[in-house]
Amino acid sequence: MPLAVTHVLLTIIVVDLYRDYVAKHKKYFTLHTVFIAGFAGLLPDIDIPLNWLLNFFGLSIAHGTITHTPLFGLIFLIPGFILWHHKKHRAGMYFFVACFGVLFHLFLDYFLGGGYYEGVMIFYPFLDTTFKLHLLNKLSIPNIPAAVDSIILLLWLWHEEIKHKISDFI
Repeated sequence: MPLAVTHVLLTIIVVDLYRDYVAKHKKYFTLHTVFIAGFAGLLPDIDIPLNWLLNFFGLSIAHGTITHTPLFGLIFLIPGFILWHHKKHRAGMYFFVACFGVLFHLFLDYFLGGGYYEGVMIFYPFLDTTFKLHLLNKLSIPNIPAAVDSIILLLWLWHEEIKHKISDFI
């Protein structure tokens, strides 16, 4: 199961790589945009603190249900397209990367493990069947999620040193 750090780091890395190597309009992909993408990469897990809050009132919400569906991510497209249509491109891009972050979270949960214990409800609300590969769960290596986080972080820092010379800022 990917840890919270994995969801944030990988979303930031993918959006930043897109910004560095693909995006033609870099003014829409600021560091702030990359931060919002990373935050959105963790957003589906909002059901965990929400459940803590609801427990005070005797209510509960299961982890991996509505916030772990593509519908939750696609909701961010509506304000994104509205803002883009009204020529507020930078604000619209915030919603587009938020949608990407949520959907990338689902992608990671589907492939690596996480979300609802039986998988991710890809076709919700039309079908509540869950789908999964859960590749990390099939490995019987202890502490593999923490090891994955460490490797991702080290590779990203190496990339940033080569591409942006981050040691100049230390």
